[in-house]
Amino acid sequence: MTTPDRRLLLVHAHPDDESLNNGATMAKYVADGARVTLVTCTLGEMGEILVPELEHLAADRDDALGEHRAGELAAAMAELGVTDHRLLGGAGRFRDSGMKWDENGHATAADEIHDNAFWNADLLVAATELAAVIREVRPQVLVTYDDFGNYGHPDHVQAHRVAHYGADLAAARSYRPDLGEAWDVAKIYWVAMSASRFREGLRAIRATGDTTTFEGMDPDHLPPFAIEDEHLDAVIEAPEHVQAKLAAMKAHRSQITEDGMFFAGGMDMAAVVWGSEFYRLVKGARGPVGDSGLEEDLFAGL
Repeated sequence: MTTPDRRLLLVHAHPDDESLNNGATMAKYVADGARVTLVTCTLGEMGEILVPELEHLAADRDDALGEHRAGELAAAMAELGVTDHRLLGGAGRFRDSGMKWDENGHATAADEIHDNAFWNADLLVAATELAAVIREVRPQVLVTYDDFGNYGHPDHVQAHRVAHYGADLAAARSYRPDLGEAWDVAKIYWVAMSASRFREGLRAIRATGDTTTFEGMDPDHLPPFAIEDEHLDAVIEAPEHVQAKLAAMKAHRSQITEDGMFFAGGMDMAAVVWGSEFYRLVKGARGPVGDSGLEEDLFAGL
């Protein structure tokens, strides 16, 4: 497969999720000449605002955070070079559901959510919106979250469901032929974090005397999004694109601050931490592996 024929689709819940999870991967494939398409399912209207001067945008005040985050998303995509980024069903079709923390420290659905919250969306309706995009773009590779949404956020879980069901619908020749010719996505990956890398990084942070960054996390009892290396299938090592990823993360300034946990240890440490992105292959045949023992190209074997 030649590089211009490669098409990668990513399905994320809110603006900033894509930069944190896949920023280096996106920048790499754009630079390589592949087509990269991002579908964001909500505008993140219920996100926690970390910048005091933007607090008036909150849902219980001006309720204008979604529009602001759309601008942050556009700025982040400009840093990564991604020109095809869309909102599932259009702006405002599905609203951020919000979340709360449960007794196990996992994110879960809030007690009260908006009528058109993504968590309340009819799965067939939302998946059909994505199926139309899949049939238009015809990606060989799709990236989304695992079944737990990596940490339990209801919108991440719903994005997982919509991505998988949307891919199934897009491949069904008899389903909604008005949406275009059927297309079967060859490989589907779930984003992941290497448990060994996270354990090593967390120990290094604690060794400096820092007990507040990733507060409460124990290197020997990691959260669900840290996947043991034996269960990982692919890694994208993209040190040459890590600065673009960091710039994209900083573009989401209402959600990510330079003195926050994502930049613990300073920019040099952040460049090391965020330069490698890991994946679990859940559909399709595993392709050739590199020296890492993992696929080093999401299109491997195609």
